[in-house]
Amino acid sequence: MIVIFKHIIPKPYSGLTIFPFIFLKSKNYKMNAILVNHEKIHLKQQIELLWIFFFVWYLTEYAFLLIKFRKHDMAYKNISFEKEAYAFENDLTYLKRRKPYNFFKFIR
Repeated sequence: MIVIFKHIIPKPYSGLTIFPFIFLKSKNYKMNAILVNHEKIHLKQQIELLWIFFFVWYLTEYAFLLIKFRKHDMAYKNISFEKEAYAFENDLTYLKRRKPYNFFKFIR
């Protein structure tokens, strides 16, 4: 379910997914198929990890990568969940053929 609620989304991001919701900054973003697809990939990841484990893993991986890279942008873009979502956000049919736990391929 897509919800427009700009106050929950940190700058400079446009969307945030917390199962079962996709929060977008603006109603105009509902028409952005790439952004919505990116967030739907996160929905699938959250379902696979029973929601809470997704966020524990996400924050742990982010903290480790922040120590490693010492830059927020580098840490964020190297989180395995984000790497999968960015890699396939342009492929609007990806979720139909995505294999479970595919984000494991993006862990370094």
